[in-house]
Amino acid sequence: MLKKLLSPPTIDWPGKFKQKLNMIKNDTLIAYYSAPLPEGNKPIGEVEFLSMDFETTGLNPEKDDIISVGTVPFNLQRILVNRAKYWTVRPREKLAEESVIIHGITHTDILDAPDLSVIFEQILNEMAGKIIVVHCQQIERQFFERALMTRINKGIEFPVVDTMVLESKIQQKLRGGIWHRLKGTKPQSIRLGACRQRYGLPAYPPHHALTDAIATAELLQAQIAHHHDPQQAIEKFWQ
Repeated sequence: MLKKLLSPPTIDWPGKFKQKLNMIKNDTLIAYYSAPLPEGNKPIGEVEFLSMDFETTGLNPEKDDIISVGTVPFNLQRILVNRAKYWTVRPREKLAEESVIIHGITHTDILDAPDLSVIFEQILNEMAGKIIVVHCQQIERQFFERALMTRINKGIEFPVVDTMVLESKIQQKLRGGIWHRLKGTKPQSIRLGACRQRYGLPAYPPHHALTDAIATAELLQAQIAHHHDPQQAIEKFWQ
């Protein structure tokens, strides 16, 4: 096992959620923050996760928007694909042709799609009480925060296990440091597809929110199985 790989915990997420309940009035957010989270000392092998992925119209949350959302609940033993959810969302700005090429969602696909304000309650229902797993937390955190601020004037906070951050630390442990640099050994790519390939996971077509959510769930299972003890506390992993 890789020892001392992860940073010390910095956030008491159950305590933070209790504080949020004293600060908000939106009924949907109250229901979300009221759902109990696992305590920080709970073994990661006993935690229920929700893998989540967004496809967006670009990479700038100040001007771009969410266009699709995929979620799938899982634990370290099973991925509950029968409970997976997928939404196509109508962005507030016209689709740019370059973004269509990446995610494959066309103007026709979003013609009858709802605005995020219509379906965000459904997304929060899936997230409630679970630790969210993503690959590159900046996308999901910043875009969801901005999207809700523009629609209900309130943002969102949630605990995240970021498989990209986790893999970066694994690579630094395995291939970082002066000795490895002298040998010409460098940390490997931490892109989702490259990470999966190292663990012998199958290649999936990229840039589909639900496929990427499932791919991220599988990646976390592999990372823990290869490098960590499932009895480690979840607070060692969440951010």
